[in-house]
Amino acid sequence: VQLQASGGGLVQPGGSLRLSCTASGVYLDYYAVGWFRQAPGKEREGVSCINYTTGSTYYPYSKKGRFTISRDNDKTTAYLEINDLKPEDPAVYYCAIGGLDYGLGIRCERPSGMDYWGKGTLVTVSS
Repeated sequence: VQLQASGGGLVQPGGSLRLSCTASGVYLDYYAVGWFRQAPGKEREGVSCINYTTGSTYYPYSKKGRFTISRDNDKTTAYLEINDLKPEDPAVYYCAIGGLDYGLGIRCERPSGMDYWGKGTLVTVSS
């Protein structure tokens, strides 16, 4: 199982980005797919999660509004759209997958519970 996050880069404050998570060696249906981020000196935190089978989503309270998670029909790709990027958003963004035995909220709020992680993509916000 391999996951690859891509799409990060340097964006001006207020700008937008669309990150992609591409899986190989596994189909994402029957998994929870999550986006997480980790800034220097901070713990890894959940940004949003999606039940790839049903499309239901979960956003931690602090992440509601500017982040949108979605999935493709190819069973190998998930996306994270970030709008109105702010100074607190710079981080390495990771995608990860975990089983659906726990609810999306648990998966999103407890990164250590995810089963597979990809290499992250760096998001930088600067004018």
